[in-house]
Amino acid sequence: MQNRPKHTLRQQLTVLTLAFVAIVHAMPAAAAPDFAAQREAMVANEIAGAGVKNPRVLQSMRTTPRHEFVLPAYRQYAYFDAALPIGDRQTISPPYVVAYMTEQVDPQPTDRVLEIGTGSGYQAAVLSPLVKEVYTIEIVERLGRRAERTLDRLGYENVHVRIGDGYKGWPEQAPFDKIIVTCSPESVPQPLVDQLREGGQMIIPVGERYQQNLYRMTKRDGKLQREPLQATLFVPMTGAAESARQVKPDPLRPQVRNGGFEEVLDGKNAPLGWHYLRQARAEAIDAAPEGTRVIRFRNSEPGRMSQALQGFAVDGRRVSRMKISCQVRGEDIAAGPDRSQLPALMITFYDERRAVIDSEQLGPWTDSFPWRKEEAEVRVPLAAREAIVRIGLHGATGLLEIDGITVTAVPAQ
Repeated sequence: MQNRPKHTLRQQLTVLTLAFVAIVHAMPAAAAPDFAAQREAMVANEIAGAGVKNPRVLQSMRTTPRHEFVLPAYRQYAYFDAALPIGDRQTISPPYVVAYMTEQVDPQPTDRVLEIGTGSGYQAAVLSPLVKEVYTIEIVERLGRRAERTLDRLGYENVHVRIGDGYKGWPEQAPFDKIIVTCSPESVPQPLVDQLREGGQMIIPVGERYQQNLYRMTKRDGKLQREPLQATLFVPMTGAAESARQVKPDPLRPQVRNGGFEEVLDGKNAPLGWHYLRQARAEAIDAAPEGTRVIRFRNSEPGRMSQALQGFAVDGRRVSRMKISCQVRGEDIAAGPDRSQLPALMITFYDERRAVIDSEQLGPWTDSFPWRKEEAEVRVPLAAREAIVRIGLHGATGLLEIDGITVTAVPAQ
């Protein structure tokens, strides 16, 4: 099998997600970072540029010092649109996700908001100037204490911190006008339903470990009315909650769901099971290699992200190799500003700490070409426990269509 190029650092940073991400490669840092300028660029390119429009939310993202909520070793990456490790196998949410969830809950100056997170305090800080009171429950004690100290030091006087089980909510302060949950239960915990006021809204990711959807839920007559927003991928709410899941992933049978893109979210062009979509749509076409739909990526601005991601479980102790394949077509594909910014199907492997340990890929692809099948057999690192597959133009320009993605374990000889 021919050797395939590994991820560059710039590519690696864009693949990082809420549940898995840890950046372990070094890059030069400025002696005195201009964090304000970095925030402005982040908001313009990664948040407003990705569709968030609420001016109050955008202003809060411009002024909230995210670098204060990450570990010192990762501050140079604070204003990338990436999840970053904060310890105890937890991550701080990517800025776009925080902004998107905040916008979707429609924060009002009179709102009392309950926010449930894993320990960074960043979501609570973003909410602080937008609402009357923020009650944040951090589920990991050591991280929660650190977040509380950071919020106090930075003067977020209307943010109140509790350490504990997010499933139980904060009954002494209920009812809440809004609830934001930034870690994923399998179903909505009943105490949170009880503590949401009538007419109030909740933003919450719900679903299987690697197949979650972000919902906006409105309480009507004591019950929640669901509105699906987009596919997403969040860390589990607590260790106990993860253990109690009814549907669990099988790390001995790694697979991609909806690799043919036939399933879409309630009639939208967003394919089920794929998240962090950027300039990507599931499209029905006559010449689809499989079924009726493909995923289409289109970009005309060099360097702008165009991607889709999906996570899955894989245990490198038992699965040493995987076969990956897809159908692919391209039109006028040209590299981005960095010559490595070209379309590919990339798989990144993570260890039990959710640190990046290796990557493999199909591609890269350039120029114009008709539908063709790409496949390869790749090595799974012994330490791998999870993986993310990422597809898209990755900063290149042109049009890319993909269909029929499969990932299967290769039986031991």
